[in-house]
Amino acid sequence: MTHSQFPQSFPATRLRRLRQAPWVRALTAEHLLTPADLIWAMVVHDGDAPRIPVEAMPGVDRLNVDEAAKAAIRAEALGIPAIAIFPHINPADKDDDGSESLNPDGLIPNCIRAMKAAAPNVGIICDVALDPFTSHGHDGLIDQSGYVLNDETTAVLVEQALVQAEAGADVVAPSDMMDGRIGAIRAGLEGDGHTNTLILSYAAKYASGFYGPYREAIGSATALIGDKKTYQQDPANSDEALREVAMDIAEGADMVMVKPGLPYLDIVRRVSETFAIPTFAFQVSGEYAMIQAAAQNGWIDGDRVMLESLISFKRAGASGIITYFAEKAAEQLG
Repeated sequence: MTHSQFPQSFPATRLRRLRQAPWVRALTAEHLLTPADLIWAMVVHDGDAPRIPVEAMPGVDRLNVDEAAKAAIRAEALGIPAIAIFPHINPADKDDDGSESLNPDGLIPNCIRAMKAAAPNVGIICDVALDPFTSHGHDGLIDQSGYVLNDETTAVLVEQALVQAEAGADVVAPSDMMDGRIGAIRAGLEGDGHTNTLILSYAAKYASGFYGPYREAIGSATALIGDKKTYQQDPANSDEALREVAMDIAEGADMVMVKPGLPYLDIVRRVSETFAIPTFAFQVSGEYAMIQAAAQNGWIDGDRVMLESLISFKRAGASGIITYFAEKAAEQLG
């Protein structure tokens, strides 16, 4: 069929008209990624060195307290609304009970105070879990068989959350996956007068292979005995995630999280549509490391793939993204 043989109205709709120039692509974009969508995932350490590179995460450094405070100022300048901090603890301070997590003058409380003093308008989110502090690398207390004890762990997590809140944390983020810990932490916060402290629950956290580089970053990779499959979710399950989220909301969570991110975008979508609650996704260390490694080998355009991966979270329904790319992405987004 020649051009003259096509009907005059063929085709009536040409979707490529909406893609023909940058201005129309921008005008018709269904989703927008801005620095305000990003939470900066940051690893801090209790040493004197300002920065210690994390080998498995090119471009990520462990920051000391002074550098963390400077990073908070940097976040504010870039329009990043919040920072999530994760500790690398001196092995000499670790024990089976993770008792250093309750030290009011420990690394995390000191970081909170320094960062809030430097940039009071930047939200500080603190991980509530024992794995960075335990000699065995698990998120809670263990019995003689190595099984992680639920209720005994929850009691310690409440105390850990109170230490963080007292130091000035804006958000406590339980990542341990113990049953009932959100309700217990909420009751503890209310009872101690921290009524405005937010809880961001790691409500759907999967037993994933994508956490490997993070465990190197916080120093728990070699310490971990066994695996975490008795408390983190089975990657085969999605309905279970909705049950976990429903329970945490009922217990007082203000926001919920899906972790990891990219392999679980279907969970992000189901959670955000089902509950209409602020839903965050964590672009975890393994996701970050894969993009960085491929970019360093020249296999992909790293910056382009970074931004493409981040917009996918927004498209899936995430309110925001916790990512190690936050600073770099915010610089590019302007």
